[in-house]
Order: sequence, then structure tokens, then C-alpha cells
Amino acid sequence: MNRRLIVSLLLAAACLQGQAKLPPYTKQTLPNGATLILLKKPDVPLVSVRAIFRGGVEAEPANLTGIAALTAELVRRGTPTRSSEQVSLDLDSIGANLNGGSDRQASFLFTEYMARTQDRALEIFSDVLLHPSFPEPEVKKVVAQAADRLRSIKDNPGAAIGRYYEAFYYPAAHPYHRSGSVTEESLTRLTRDEIIAFHKKNYTGKNLILIAAGDFDPAKLGPVLAKLAGELPAGPEFQPGKFAAPKFDSARLLLVDKPDATQTYFEIGMPGIDRTNRDRVPLMVLNTLFGGRFTSMLNDALRVNSGLTYGARSILEQDRHTGSIIISTYTRTDTTEKAVDMALDVLKKLSEQGIDAAQLASAKAYIKGGFPTQRLETADQLASVIGEMEIYGLNKGEIDDYFSRIDAISLEEANVIAKKYYRDLNLQFCLLGNASKIQDSVKKYAPKMKVLSIKEPGFDPPSF
Repeated sequence: MNRRLIVSLLLAAACLQGQAKLPPYTKQTLPNGATLILLKKPDVPLVSVRAIFRGGVEAEPANLTGIAALTAELVRRGTPTRSSEQVSLDLDSIGANLNGGSDRQASFLFTEYMARTQDRALEIFSDVLLHPSFPEPEVKKVVAQAADRLRSIKDNPGAAIGRYYEAFYYPAAHPYHRSGSVTEESLTRLTRDEIIAFHKKNYTGKNLILIAAGDFDPAKLGPVLAKLAGELPAGPEFQPGKFAAPKFDSARLLLVDKPDATQTYFEIGMPGIDRTNRDRVPLMVLNTLFGGRFTSMLNDALRVNSGLTYGARSILEQDRHTGSIIISTYTRTDTTEKAVDMALDVLKKLSEQGIDAAQLASAKAYIKGGFPTQRLETADQLASVIGEMEIYGLNKGEIDDYFSRIDAISLEEANVIAKKYYRDLNLQFCLLGNASKIQDSVKKYAPKMKVLSIKEPGFDPPSF
């Protein structure tokens, strides 16, 4: 029996015993402000190293949307001693990977390698992390690729609906309004100089969380990573802005007109929570039942029982700033009204009737059954979980007490949470489809409705 299977069986057994615990790890703050975290996990001969920089989309200037993602991509596209191609060849020669990315709260660079190749893997990782050169040809190539994606996204309604929804739900000054993707306007400003300036300001010691998890000797790897992190200038520390949760005095509906559409994609939003909200665990349990799994209320109603869609779900946003709860699905143009009505009926039923004890027990078992293998099994998963805790200022209790907090949710509490969050008051409707065929039938959902042609540049809605 291989070691990974043994680990999976042990995690499953821990789940049945009501346990989900983080392995022990060390944490230290370096002189330049960087945080270094080491977690030894010797069951599989792999090591995962993550460099996480606070900021991400939240750190983007309003006129440079998309710069966080482009910068994260370009960090690995060349150094003074390695071209982009050479970085890839060097990684391939030792069977390692190295990638960058960004989200609303952070930018990151992560690598995974076999323990026996550690010296070589870290040499490549260090070179990329400390000495990105942002070659002009690579900048032009990445910006051109982003422009191509922007041009094609409106031909993919399933991808475009989220962009329109974010721009519609969040006000223009809010960082989540911009979604972290380029726009026609920002593309004209995303030059090499702007990318270098963004990198210099945000990829600093004070913003860095460097995490290693896997099969290594902490006494040997710790000093190596401390030296690596310590070479970054302390620089400025990212300070998150303060943004009020969006509030609406009435329901609104944005209809994005795509005349050739044969389906309607829609997202219906209502106020949600931030990542540290005290209601996050019971609300997550409720959302699992509502639309967070295949056997959910929404999917049963709209897919299984009626065949109106191939899938319906509910998204519970949990970020630094208060997000939304989103009903998301799609249907044929001629069944748009029926599908929206049904989604609203499911929402109303949850709010007014709540759930029963069997449903609550089912959701608890579902979440606890999947959590260990989805979040705590591999070194990379552990590094990701710890990084998330650091970004949001959470402690080990977020994981170690997770199952006990789930177990403690009573049926009464769950139904109070259902009434508190799943309400049909002042809902925000974003639909993408053939306006000429659905406009008359969907106007009943909101006293304020605007139609926006998908051919208009960008994703910003007209003024309401």
C-alpha cells in the first residue's frame, strides 16, 4: 500500500472521529518584515514552497486593472541570467513546476519539487523571485495574450456573466468591481514601466509570507529560506482600504444583450459576508444545502427535477471585504422566466421554511467528509491553507476547531441564519442573453432595469 493511500485513509479515519487538525509548524518574522513558515510533512518526498504577497487585486490602481495578474505571470518570464524558455527548461530537467498568480487579496509565486532536487529547485525559484527582469518582448507577449482573452470573453457567456455581475454589483470605487482582469482602457496603460513599478511597490519583505511544506529538514531548509526572503527590500507594507458593503434600496436588473444567444445566463446577488464574519461556518453549511453541491436545493429544482439547466449553484463569496451570495445558472432562452421564477421560489422556500434536521445532518457529514482530503492532504494544500489564514489574520483554530464548530450548529441556529441571509429583498439581477426575446418577461423582477449591448466596450453597466 503506497504512502499517499495510507495518508488518505488516515485522514478519512480522522474525519469519522470528528477531527481535522493542522500539523505542527513554525513561524517567524524576519528583520525585513517577511513571515517565514515551515511545516514538515515527510509522508511523500515532495516539497511545496509558496511566496505570497499581500495585496493582489486590492493593490491595483483603478486605472491599471489586471496589472496584478500580469505582473504575477511575468515574474517567471525571465531574469538577467535566464530567458523565459530557459526557466521552463531548467524546471523540466528536474521535474519541478513554478507558477505565479493573483486573487483579490494576494499575488503569489509557488513551486513544487521532489525533495532530492531541492538545491536546484530553490536556486531557480530564488532567481525568479528575486531577479525578474520583465523583458520587453515578454511584456508585449503577455499583454497581447490578455488582449486576446478580453476580445474572446464576450463570445463565452459563461465567463462573461461573472465580469458583468461584479461590475454591476460592486460600485466603481470598490476593488471587486474591477475583477482583476484587464479592460480596453487599462490595456493602453499596462506598460513595462508600470509593471515594474507595481512589482517594486508590492513584492516587498513586509508583504511577504513565505511558506514551505513537505519532506525537508527544517534545520537545513529554514536558514536557506530565511536568507532568500531576507534579500527582498522591506519596502512599503500593503494597507487594505476600507469599503462599505454594497447596499441597495431596491431590486435592480442589468440585461446584457447578446442578440445571437440561444441561452440566458443569469446571476442573482444578495448581501453576504467577509472571510472573518462570525456567521461564516453556519452560513457555509446552509449554502452547501442551498447550492453548494450537486444534491442541492437549487440543482435539484432546476436540473434534476425540471431539466431547465445542466447545473445551478450558489456561490458564497468570502474575501477581505463583504461580498455577496450569488445564485448562478443558465437556461434556454424560451425558459428564462421559468428558470428565474424557480430559482426565486427555492430561495423563498429556504428563507421562509428553513431546513430540517435530516438536511442539516447531511450537510455536516458532506462537508466533514470532503474537507480533509480537499484541504489538508497534500503539502501544497497545507501551504495554501496556512497562507489563507495569514492573509486574513486567522489562527489555527480556524482549522483545528472547524469540525467542532460545525457539530455545534443547531437546527434553530441554522434556520436563523437562513432567514438572515437568504432573503428576496432588493435582489440584484444580472442576465446575459437575447434581450429582444426576454426583456418583456424579465422586467417584472426589478423596478430598475437597464439594457446594455454586449458590443459596448468594457463591462461597466449604465448608471442606475
